[in-house]
Amino acid sequence: MTLFVFLAVLSAAAMHAIWNALVKVHLDRFLSITLMTLGTGLAALPALAFVEVPKPEVWPYIIASVIFHMGYRTFLVGAYQAGDFAQTYPLARGAAPLLSALGGIFLLGEVPAPLAIAGIVMLSIGTLVMSFRGGAHLEKLNLRAVGFALGTSIFIASYTLSDGTGARLAATAQSYAAWVFVCDALSALALCIAFRGPRSLAVLARDWKAGLFTGALSGAAYWIVMWAMTKAPIASVASLRETSILFAMLISVLALGEKMTVWRAAAALGIVAGVAALRMG
Repeated sequence: MTLFVFLAVLSAAAMHAIWNALVKVHLDRFLSITLMTLGTGLAALPALAFVEVPKPEVWPYIIASVIFHMGYRTFLVGAYQAGDFAQTYPLARGAAPLLSALGGIFLLGEVPAPLAIAGIVMLSIGTLVMSFRGGAHLEKLNLRAVGFALGTSIFIASYTLSDGTGARLAATAQSYAAWVFVCDALSALALCIAFRGPRSLAVLARDWKAGLFTGALSGAAYWIVMWAMTKAPIASVASLRETSILFAMLISVLALGEKMTVWRAAAALGIVAGVAALRMG
């Protein structure tokens, strides 16, 4: 992984943490996620006039990505409802890089260098420690919450592998990302109407500015990741992206005044060590 790609993915991770910290709309979690997805699609819509229409062999990956993202959002909302999301979400993010690495090895034949594999493992362990000991107590986790979190991680790994492969097949990562974002927004809109009815659109419209801003930030972050996966191994990019949990911790400590515990510090060191190994690998 070149230094430019490395820094680009780190910037995407920081953007991911920032938009998560900025989502403060007065909606339930299903509508909040829908609003952000619509914002991403709306921000990407003008780009369709400037990028190529995907080739036929690329569309199966776009369709798969939309399906995987639908599953991701469904399990994400389930994780919100089942338990302490401050723990279940990092658990999902921590398991996803390992699953992505295994998928890259066995499905794509893409084996990271030994040092990169060590970095992936250290990053995942650091993220999991941040999940279990960074906030509330471990015993508050329940099996239902863990199930939703691990289900979320499976969908994260699935869309990561699908999008990494699709972006490589497409004319450019920009064209692939633009079409994925717009198609994903349309599917999210259809699901919202199906589950909440047409009246939900008026509720979403009240917070359209927040949705457009966070959606654009989220889309930009993930576009960088998709572009990076055309330049570097998918597993390494997917793992480096999870440094967003480290940036989220820094935001919570420096901006929100939360306490820096020993466990948080240890998890942060593990994540930093993983980042260093990925860079050297």
